[in-house]
Amino acid sequence: MNAGEIVLYHHGSSTCASKVRFTLMEKGIPWTGRYVDILKGEQFTDEYLALNPKAVVPTLVHGGRVLVESTVVCEYLEDAFTDVPLMPRDPFERAQVRLWTKLVDEELQPAVKYITYASCHRHIVRRMPPEKLKEFMEGPPGPAESRVTGDPNWVQNKRAIVEHGVHAPGVAGKFRLYDRVLGQMEEALTRSSWLVGEQFSLADISLTPYVNRLSMLGMTELWEGKRPRVSDWFARVQARPSFKPCFPDQCPPDLTADLNRFGRQTWPEVKELLAESNH
Repeated sequence: MNAGEIVLYHHGSSTCASKVRFTLMEKGIPWTGRYVDILKGEQFTDEYLALNPKAVVPTLVHGGRVLVESTVVCEYLEDAFTDVPLMPRDPFERAQVRLWTKLVDEELQPAVKYITYASCHRHIVRRMPPEKLKEFMEGPPGPAESRVTGDPNWVQNKRAIVEHGVHAPGVAGKFRLYDRVLGQMEEALTRSSWLVGEQFSLADISLTPYVNRLSMLGMTELWEGKRPRVSDWFARVQARPSFKPCFPDQCPPDLTADLNRFGRQTWPEVKELLAESNH
C-alpha cells in the first residue's frame, strides 16, 4: 500500500525530521518537501497546527492522510514501502532495533535541545535586540512552547541555559547521557557491522541525527581516538549517498556555521565536565 503523493513538513536542523528524510532517501521514496522554519515560529501557525497539534516537525502526509511522531512515521514507511527493507527479518533483531529507537525517543531526543542550547543557541539568542531578549527571557516566545516541548520546566530551564551555558542545572547530565550512549554503541558494534546485525537498519537511522549533531558542534572527540568502532560506523554512515542530501544540504548554512563555531568554543567546558564525572 504505497499509492498517493508524499509530502513531508520538515526543518533542516530538526533531528526528528532528519530521521524521516533519511528513511525516505534510503528507501528511494519520492517525496515533496514543505519547509517549516521552526526558528521563526512557523510551526505555530493555524495551518500547521491543524496538521500537527503538537507544533513540531516532522509531519508526513501520504495520500491525504496525516502521520506524526518520527519513529512511528519511519516504521509506517517501512511497512508501506517494502522494496528496500530497513528492519531485520529475525524477530529478535527487530526487537533490538526497537530498543534503540525507544532509547532515542525517551532519552536522546528530550536531551538534544539542552545540549544544542547550551553549546550554540544561547549565543544566537544573545544577538537579539535588548527588548526582544528581555521578552524571550521572561516568557516563551510562543504561547504553546511548554506544552509543545513536553517539558513543563523547559522555559525556566532555557533561561538558565542562556545565562549559564553548560553550567546550568541539568545540562551536564545530558552530555553524560550522550557519552554513555556512545559507549553503548561502541559495545554493540563489537558484535556486528551495524548497530543491529549486518544490515543497515532503522536503528542506525535513528541514532545518526544525534551523533551528527555532536559532529556539527565540533565535539567529535567524544568518539575519535576513543571509540574506534563508532568512528568507523559514523564514517560509513556519512559515506552513504543519502547522507549529504539528507543532513548537510538541508541545514541552513548560517546555522551550520553557528553550530560549529559556538560548539567548538564550548567543547573545552564540556570535556572538563565529563572528566569530572569520571573521577
